Amino acid sequence: MQEFPPPPRAAELSKLITKRVREVKESGGTRETVTVEWNGQPLNVEVIDLPLSDLYYNPATHRIRAQRTFDAAKDETLKSDPWGGDGQGFLDLLLKAEPADPTRRDPAFDKLKKSLQEYGQTDPGLITHDGILVNGNTRAAALRELDAAGTMRVGVLPASFTWADINAVELALQLRKDHRRDYSYINRLLAMEEQASLGRTPEVIAKAFRIQTKTYEQERWILRVVRDQIERSTSQNAALRLVDFEDHQEKLKELHRDYVKLAAADPERAEMLKESRMTAITLGFSKTDVRHIEQGFHEKYLSAVLPEGLLAGAEEEQSVSVPGLGLSVPGASAKVFAARELNRCVLQAKAQVASAETSEEEKRQAQALQDGVSVAFDKAIDRAGRDARLRKRKQLAPERLLDACAAIELCIGELVKARASHSLDEAAFDEAAVRLRDSVRQLAQQAGRGAREPGEGVSWLLSAASAGLS
Repeated sequence: MQEFPPPPRAAELSKLITKRVREVKESGGTRETVTVEWNGQPLNVEVIDLPLSDLYYNPATHRIRAQRTFDAAKDETLKSDPWGGDGQGFLDLLLKAEPADPTRRDPAFDKLKKSLQEYGQTDPGLITHDGILVNGNTRAAALRELDAAGTMRVGVLPASFTWADINAVELALQLRKDHRRDYSYINRLLAMEEQASLGRTPEVIAKAFRIQTKTYEQERWILRVVRDQIERSTSQNAALRLVDFEDHQEKLKELHRDYVKLAAADPERAEMLKESRMTAITLGFSKTDVRHIEQGFHEKYLSAVLPEGLLAGAEEEQSVSVPGLGLSVPGASAKVFAARELNRCVLQAKAQVASAETSEEEKRQAQALQDGVSVAFDKAIDRAGRDARLRKRKQLAPERLLDACAAIELCIGELVKARASHSLDEAAFDEAAVRLRDSVRQLAQQAGRGAREPGEGVSWLLSAASAGLS
């Protein structure tokens, strides 16, 4: 959990806030309060008006936790001086930016700003006794653009609240069903990770996030994979960031489902599936394209179209040394190692292209590698997609016939019930049976075409249709 020192004007602001709260309580009029959840119990806190200039953005807010990795230098400044102009300015920028691309302004922020301009502040924010915004950071950013010298209505948390209490309250407010703006996907995963680090069980965390425990386990697996991808992308001064994975939620969830299903039967092929799909995700392929990467994709489609020499030596047998024993044991198979190496090359290339520390020549080489692998994946995915569509067409007719069999079995049960209750419409049933006869005859004609040695089922179908027994 991230903790920060009090702001430089903490004592001064605490006195002002205490005075305003006391004035509200002693005014005798109708008092506005805001209810927050703390330790599973509702807590009502007083609402006051404070100048926007006296409020600090919360550097520990879950809302932009992943986006802070967008600029490592500014993030370090934020950690070392969270209340200074540079740190607060960085938070202001991220609160207004798109979660997946902090270089672009978020249309949702402008929509919020327009709403505040037209209708004013309908809901109060929430602050600590030091003037740190616990809830309402984005609203404060919008209000400052509208009127930097204005005020903001805020509820005031008890002075005894620790950073753990602050984070818990913020999370509880965000997970209410009436929240205005969701956390981005990666920030939600980070919030779950933080709850786990506090010793909370999966069942408790899943309940807090209003999801099933199996969904929570899926989200933790995805975050581990994302962190592994970031670690493997590190090369010289370049590395991918958490924010680079914001737009891939559905792809990552589908990967988890397919990985778990395959790993139960063949862990090695499951690893190859994961590596190949993560490579495609890094290269920016769409969800429908990524779906075509199934077990056997690397061997059947990809290896033949990869640039020559890209994975030289990757097919050799791999081994892992056991520290302290001087022994080596077999590592991942050559095929798994090749898939991992390909993924690592693409991860590092993407990181180098995006890094400001990379030279132009290094960027050119990294981009060339990305482009070469992307072309290979495009060709392989196209072939895999065509094969998948062909398999689907081959299976479509048998599946339709099985559906018809299931419908007939249901019809048998309904027929028995109708006979027993003397409620059967004989004429309607006879009409339906005639239609069935005609459909079976047409099916037999099509099934008999080109069948030199029909199987048992088709033989019966042909004879039944010709004999008029269908």
